[in-house]
Amino acid sequence: MKEYINFATEKETKEGNGDRSLLYLPDMTKGAPIEAIEEMMTSLLEPDKECFLVEIRIKPTNNIKVFLDADTGISIDKCVTYNRALYKRIVESGLFPSDDFSLELSSPGLDEPLKLRRQYIKNIGRNVEVTTKDGVLKAGKLLEVGEDGITIRETRGSGRKKEFIQHDFLFDNIKTTKVQIQF
Repeated sequence: MKEYINFATEKETKEGNGDRSLLYLPDMTKGAPIEAIEEMMTSLLEPDKECFLVEIRIKPTNNIKVFLDADTGISIDKCVTYNRALYKRIVESGLFPSDDFSLELSSPGLDEPLKLRRQYIKNIGRNVEVTTKDGVLKAGKLLEVGEDGITIRETRGSGRKKEFIQHDFLFDNIKTTKVQIQF
């Protein structure tokens, strides 16, 4: 069922002039398109045990962004192959009338925070910046990934005054974790 949003004011509606502007917007709040695309992508990824789905986002303009990753990194060629296969499945499903959508499929990129435990495991040994839900910010080397959280080693000072401080974070208390690139 299509849902339409009427931009008429409450007064215009009461006076009978409430039909001035109707705009069709698919209802993305229920997550039905995201769930459908997630099922399609999961079935495409099933034979490839190394690749995994990180996230799907759909903008109101029907711009679909799919983020994939792999334990050893994902190649552009794989992204292109999965993009074509997913695009075909979305068209065949009739999920978007008149094929009114765009599809972008890529790896999350360095500006995106880590979302899955599998991404944390992939990045053991790299420098990360962790922001907790209460606003504490810590940076250090990702040492361990457990079932419930992570351990990082922060380095303070230099030379003889260099000290290492270990921090443990529960996944439930982490707001974001981003990989830090050092040059």
